[in-house]
Amino acid sequence: MTYWLFKSEPDEYSIRDLAAESGRTGRWDGIRNYQARNFLRDSVGVGDGVLFYHSACKVPAVVGTAEVVRGAYPDPAQFDPKSGYFDPKASGDKPRWYCVDIRWQSEFPRPVPLAEIKQNPDLAEMLLVKQGRLSIQPVTAQEWKTILRLGNAIM
Repeated sequence: MTYWLFKSEPDEYSIRDLAAESGRTGRWDGIRNYQARNFLRDSVGVGDGVLFYHSACKVPAVVGTAEVVRGAYPDPAQFDPKSGYFDPKASGDKPRWYCVDIRWQSEFPRPVPLAEIKQNPDLAEMLLVKQGRLSIQPVTAQEWKTILRLGNAIM
């Protein structure tokens, strides 16, 4: 199994928004960074675990988990001129942006704040600490377990 951290601004799409979706499943779209896009398109797969991270808020934190239930497919927003994620250079023959579907698994009893992650020696090599702005990033199995433990998640 592969693990990932997906970032979202909670006022745009939160862990609770995902939990409220039909079937607790939602599309993870709107990614407009090439490195994050490449992870989605080339590496994220069905069954992978996702740490759901709230960013650009008062207390950025990992707040829960999800599972990838549909692998990469062209992000429909890139083709919609009314969307904030519209890309005039994208076409059906040559999509530029991709998305995946994820299903809610849990909301942590205790969110794991970024400040705590940065102070934990077991997480010192985590991409979140080293390359904080990337919205989709791989997580090692050990980092996954550490974050679950810190969030008081049932394992």
